[in-house]
Amino acid sequence: MAPRSDLQNLATGSGAGSATSDDSSIDPIFHILRIIPFSFLRPPRLRLKLPSFTLPSPMTVFSLILLTYFLVVSGFVYDVIVEPPGIGSTQDPVTGSVRPVVFMSGRVNGQYIIEGLSSGFMFVLGGIGIIMLDLALDKNRAKSVKASYATAGISSIVIAYVMSMLFIRIKIPGYLH
Repeated sequence: MAPRSDLQNLATGSGAGSATSDDSSIDPIFHILRIIPFSFLRPPRLRLKLPSFTLPSPMTVFSLILLTYFLVVSGFVYDVIVEPPGIGSTQDPVTGSVRPVVFMSGRVNGQYIIEGLSSGFMFVLGGIGIIMLDLALDKNRAKSVKASYATAGISSIVIAYVMSMLFIRIKIPGYLH
């Protein structure tokens, strides 16, 4: 609590408490500019409402997070910055014909756009497989539905793993042999 002399100064209006108010300015132009325009002008009476936002549904949030995860793991930022071609091409030494190439073989730090998107899809497929395995453990579902979720989840994880290992073998020749 403040000392007694400070309390008396605040009660009477003298002292430091009144020095911070707008009326204590000694500039007469400030008073003129503050009083004269409002003697004939009135501020409008606005009845503004704050916008009300509703929370998005859990499935919308999940979809946005899954899309963000796909874009991050597929190298979308790299593709925007470096602007690599969609697919590459190589010339066949025997026939001389040009063949399309999806994976930039031998370069770990580079990728074609399709290579990144396909790898990102495999990561998302594996994640969805794990989610399906989690849904298969729900006790409130019928056995046939649980078996379907379990089968789809295991097959998604296996496909994602096998394809990712294939991508690594194509990307880095001689790796995992």
